[in-house]
Amino acid sequence: MRLGQTSAIYFVSKLLASAFGFVATIYFTRFLGEEVIGFYGITLSLVSALLLVGDTGFGGAITKRISEGDELDVYFTAGVIVKIVLLSVVSIGVLVFRETVNAYVGRPVALYILLMMGAYLLLNLTRAALKGNHLVHVAAPLNPLKQAFRSGIMILLVYFGWELSGMLLGHATGTVLVAAIGFWILKPNIAVPSRRHFRKLFDFAKFSWLGGVRKKAFQEADILVLGLFVPSGLTGVYVIAYSLAEFLDIFGRGISTTLFPEISKQSMDGNVEMVRSLTNDALSFAGLILIPGTIGAAILGDRLMRVYGEGFAIGDQVLAILLGALVVYTYNQQLLNTLNAVDRPDLAFRSNSVFIASNVALNLALVYWYGWVGAAVATGLSACIGLVFSFRYTRSQVQFEIPYREMGNQLFAALLMGGFVYGARSVGEGYWIANWNTPFVVGLVGLGAGTYFAVLLLISTQFRTTVLQNLPSRMPFVQ
Repeated sequence: MRLGQTSAIYFVSKLLASAFGFVATIYFTRFLGEEVIGFYGITLSLVSALLLVGDTGFGGAITKRISEGDELDVYFTAGVIVKIVLLSVVSIGVLVFRETVNAYVGRPVALYILLMMGAYLLLNLTRAALKGNHLVHVAAPLNPLKQAFRSGIMILLVYFGWELSGMLLGHATGTVLVAAIGFWILKPNIAVPSRRHFRKLFDFAKFSWLGGVRKKAFQEADILVLGLFVPSGLTGVYVIAYSLAEFLDIFGRGISTTLFPEISKQSMDGNVEMVRSLTNDALSFAGLILIPGTIGAAILGDRLMRVYGEGFAIGDQVLAILLGALVVYTYNQQLLNTLNAVDRPDLAFRSNSVFIASNVALNLALVYWYGWVGAAVATGLSACIGLVFSFRYTRSQVQFEIPYREMGNQLFAALLMGGFVYGARSVGEGYWIANWNTPFVVGLVGLGAGTYFAVLLLISTQFRTTVLQNLPSRMPFVQ
């Protein structure tokens, strides 16, 4: 299967999953309000932070070693053993300090945290094995299924009055169901690992674990810090702004997920030119969705946030800043993906160390001084710092090129799109349609997306060629 098609399958699957999540989130925000969403967001962030300790890079190590093509079942079994041991230690810690955990969140959630950690253990093992087996296109359709299960169960429980408990229990239950389906597809065999297999996992994980911390620091550090300094209602608005921003990073994550096993294999085969080419492709398309999304958020941010309820409209400024940060972060992500794939997690470790330290320090300082907007600014500044270091280290290993032309094409198409959307909004707000916020926003977003891709197809040879090459079959009028 072509890499472009695999990325497209991943993207469409994530898009469908996000659609399920989007509808469910609107229900929760309007039914429960900002405060409960704040408690929910802080709990999920805490689960993510604890899972880092229960993973310490072994998820990435499982994917890496399996992707190399040797002793697949042995490495999978070794990874299962290590992750169960690590997560058991973390679970004991949560039980011992459950009163502190509950006090931090503001609700009695310690037992739900344990349940969700177990659910994610199963899901993360499935994902690691599927990615390592070059089955990203098989794993990707599980995402909308997972979101559908989660959303359906959560909505049902909230409807019957379970509120925060229903959201957490539904989240965990949906995760377990999809993990079970993933194991059924994978059908892994149990094999007895030796000390050598554990050592090879550890050799990769001892550096790559910080990559997981880097990812979670970008996603969760600001929310965890907000939980210390600002009311849960504002944290809830921030959570929604971040989830909306993260939705537009789907394609960037799809690229890195798809290319990792391919770059890893080409690197093992000594194909330096192919590694360089794949890295160039990753950088060329990393901002395909995020660049126009950032400009669109600057124009429509208040109305986009109002879809979730009137109380969320104050998050428009945070949304625009977070999207700008994600543009920088996604390029950083592609470069670190290449470093790990060419088996240089030590260099990725150095870059991640700088990013994480700056992210945590800036969040603590700026949230304390400037409140919740400071969290978004801190995220953006730390992303810029991380990009500088990842660029330097990756360039020392792979002679990739900065795709100035393609990035410029995307920016030009996005600016033109922004002009059309701004004009359409200005005109539309003089008519009755503007009173119906959600249909009005959907129409403007559709206009923007159509304009952007039409212009990009017209001015970008690389984008046009890539689209045509990855169609299921050639259109009859295409030469």
